[in-house]
Amino acid sequence: MKNTFTLLHSVCMVVVLSLLSGCSSEEHREGIVLEEFLYEQADFPSCHSVTIVELENGDLLATYFGGTHERHPDVEIRLQRKTPGGQWSAPQSVATGIQNDTLRYPTWNPVIFQPDGGELMLYYKVGPSPKEWWGEYITSADNGYTWSAPRRLELPLLGPIKNKPIQLADGTLISGSSDERHGWRAHIERSTDKGHTWEFIGPLNDGKKIAAIQPAFLQHGGDTIQVLCRTNGKNGNNRIVQAWSYDAGKSWSEMTETTLPNNNSGIDAVTLRDGRHLLIYNHSTRNQENMGHKGRGVINLAVSRDGINWEAALVLDYIDQPEKQYSYPSMIQTADGLVHIVYTWHRQRIKHVVVDPQKLETYPIIDGVWPTDKVPFVMSPVDAL
Repeated sequence: MKNTFTLLHSVCMVVVLSLLSGCSSEEHREGIVLEEFLYEQADFPSCHSVTIVELENGDLLATYFGGTHERHPDVEIRLQRKTPGGQWSAPQSVATGIQNDTLRYPTWNPVIFQPDGGELMLYYKVGPSPKEWWGEYITSADNGYTWSAPRRLELPLLGPIKNKPIQLADGTLISGSSDERHGWRAHIERSTDKGHTWEFIGPLNDGKKIAAIQPAFLQHGGDTIQVLCRTNGKNGNNRIVQAWSYDAGKSWSEMTETTLPNNNSGIDAVTLRDGRHLLIYNHSTRNQENMGHKGRGVINLAVSRDGINWEAALVLDYIDQPEKQYSYPSMIQTADGLVHIVYTWHRQRIKHVVVDPQKLETYPIIDGVWPTDKVPFVMSPVDAL
């Protein structure tokens, strides 16, 4: 009965939101199972940079930073839990940037991840700015109810910088990281002992010709891995870029541009169990008109079978207001085959969207142009209220 109620609630929510946006649930939003916020109210006004993980017991954990505003010393790492068939718990603080009685730094970009057979790991950054921050992490042996004391990573290691690591068939962990001290440069951190020690590989780019950070991974079978990164929107860097590894992440090709635009904002990617690849991102450039705050007024889901040729699947949210944004998405596929996407909603809340990838209808993205005649940019149902 509880599962039936949850399903009915999810379907009704999609129908209501679709009616509010002026389109039917069957038109342009195929595959969406659920749309919701992680919370309606919190004791902090601003939040950003969320990641999500599914535990073995089916619980979902989401973590993000929240406080007065980004860079404020009171910004802490927040955690919420959703049990199967339940609601999201209230936000709780699990990490701060307190150094001593008189010094406190903001925290940044938490990444939560659990390797097979390993402890739950929560990585995050501490410091006054991305050029000065360092990496810390905490672990949990009881599904995130209690956490270890924080441990600091030694430079040049920073931990996963925004997106989840991947785990290869032999247990190797591949973590995407980046450093902004000498330009925007992405690198790989690789572990063969479940994250106890890490090898630094890279950087993958020089930070000048291509300025890229925050790697996300696609797995192509065997030892082939593709990495996708955001760019800074300067000097022609306005596309998502890529590099390839054919030896399980030990070495990487030269970084090159894809055909997809980037607006100097975070992306995420996942390889589904059926072999298809999903990309969640803002299909816009930084200065593009009618695209909200710095091109973050639209958030898009695309599908590919080879990581090169992409097809438009969904526009999750769209708004044409200069101060509004949807940004820094994170995405996983859970044990039931569904895809869970979380992202920043106007820096005020975190939105959670569940998608059935088997029900997606897709249309080719040709020369980097989103097919708006097939998958239009429709205002967010919530923002249309």
